Amino acid sequence: MDDLDRKLIGCVLDDGRASYATIGEEIGLSAPAVKRRMDRLLATGVIRGFTAVIDPEHVGWSTEAYVSLHCKRTVSPEDLRRTLIKIPEVHAAATVSGTADAILQIVASDVHHLERALERVRVEASNVDRTETAIVLSRLIDRYGPEHRQLELDPESSTRD
Repeated sequence: MDDLDRKLIGCVLDDGRASYATIGEEIGLSAPAVKRRMDRLLATGVIRGFTAVIDPEHVGWSTEAYVSLHCKRTVSPEDLRRTLIKIPEVHAAATVSGTADAILQIVASDVHHLERALERVRVEASNVDRTETAIVLSRLIDRYGPEHRQLELDPESSTRD
């Protein structure tokens, strides 16, 4: 991956619907050259896909929480995934090191909706011992939102002054 690839990715992060011609104008390449690079980035898995990013607040889901999930016994990540994927309020989930088995990001319309979603997590993930919930008061950084693109595409630059 070179600097042109990084610029191309930055353009796609800014506007995933930008045409090859528009991206080309931005980074100094022809539309066919942008398409070739885009195809290569997709084929190699650097770009995994394209999707719409919905702001949960704009669709009425303004309550966000991070939930530490503690299980009674060992559970495989795939078993957790199979259970949690069915709960639409779970926007992200990851297994983690430390005392919790997993951490969830849950988005809901209000605290009562959040409570129902937490109860569903406890019931459907049958071996849940307990959960610990932290409700988000304000979002300080959102590196993946289009207006706040800060993704560092050059790992070497973070070590330079």
